[in-house]
Amino acid sequence: MKKKQFRMIIIAGFVLGSVLCFTGCGADVNAVIPKSGYVYGGLEEDLALAPGQPVEQDINKLPEQEQKEPADSTPVQTMPESNKVSITISAAGDCSLGNHIEQDYNSSFNQAYDTQGGAEYFLRNVKEIFEADDMTIVNLEGVLTTSNAAASGRAYNIKGDPSYAKILTEGSVEAVSMANNHRLDFGSEGTKDTEAALNAENIVYAYDKNVAIYETQGIRVGYVSVNEVAWGQGSEELVEEGINKLKEAGVDLILVACHWGVEKDNYPEAYQQRLGRKCIDMGADLVIGHHPHVLQGIEEYKGKLILHSLGNFCFGANRNPTDKDTMIFQQTFTFVDGELQGDMDALVIPCSVSSVSSKNDFQPTPLAGEDATRVINRLNTYSADMGIVISEEGIVEMK
Repeated sequence: MKKKQFRMIIIAGFVLGSVLCFTGCGADVNAVIPKSGYVYGGLEEDLALAPGQPVEQDINKLPEQEQKEPADSTPVQTMPESNKVSITISAAGDCSLGNHIEQDYNSSFNQAYDTQGGAEYFLRNVKEIFEADDMTIVNLEGVLTTSNAAASGRAYNIKGDPSYAKILTEGSVEAVSMANNHRLDFGSEGTKDTEAALNAENIVYAYDKNVAIYETQGIRVGYVSVNEVAWGQGSEELVEEGINKLKEAGVDLILVACHWGVEKDNYPEAYQQRLGRKCIDMGADLVIGHHPHVLQGIEEYKGKLILHSLGNFCFGANRNPTDKDTMIFQQTFTFVDGELQGDMDALVIPCSVSSVSSKNDFQPTPLAGEDATRVINRLNTYSADMGIVISEEGIVEMK
């Protein structure tokens, strides 16, 4: 069985606030490692910097750490030397667990939660996939808070009740990225409430200078989450500092989640591609992209993969998106005697954000037949100049 033994940590540096971003992510009109499993977290006052402004805070200065009771005291089995271990990581796109505040209750995510059986309903159709892997990560687009103090000047303020964090655990999701243009939709209070809700469900999270580590089968997976939409080239410094901190912690595998690109555009910007490659040059083993709300291509660089956009997934902020195509990306990483092997074992599982075509019922669902082929053909078109081809079975291969 997967995911039975793990340790997790959130390494918190001075927290940097994301700059208010006025792009729309909702609309209904198409629109180190603690030995006992402790979680360390800290939230300083958010500092709004202009996109691209240099980061000057000292990442090595950690806030005072508060020791908490272990979330899981089960002894962790470390990977023996002279052994082969493979872990599979699943990545999916934007999840807004709630509504944006201008949405009516009827046909909303909140109504679905209240009337369709609660937390178990939303990821029911993909849970079997996520249960079979070793770690599942999604982008949490919006906050989990009871606050009504919506930040001004935003096109959409997205929130769900803190209890909605259980949707992730019910769906076998262990990790989220939080660096995006909706983390501050309800100010610092919204972020603090979201952290508390995730901590209560033992879900690891990362954003800005907070990086995280998830452990499974004795393999420590570290990840960084940055909001390039707000930070611009300043994201590079955040990525480098985060990766260095993970290396110091001795992780075995490094992921970088980048919130970037142009909404509704199926092709990456030039700087988006440069940043993705720089992440790998800095030490990332996989780069996971989101923000455009539609699929973009997969790029191969130095034998590693850049997912430019995974699209929407369980997305409550839009009750009927025109483009419902999405995917689950999976990659299996193999270690021999503790060393990561260079083979590429990756898979695309075509999905829809909804189990029905007439609306968004907020149940991501795997596709089959002609629909699955159509999504794979789209991805091959978007990836045509990126050194990747995806087979009819969804296998990702280098050209």
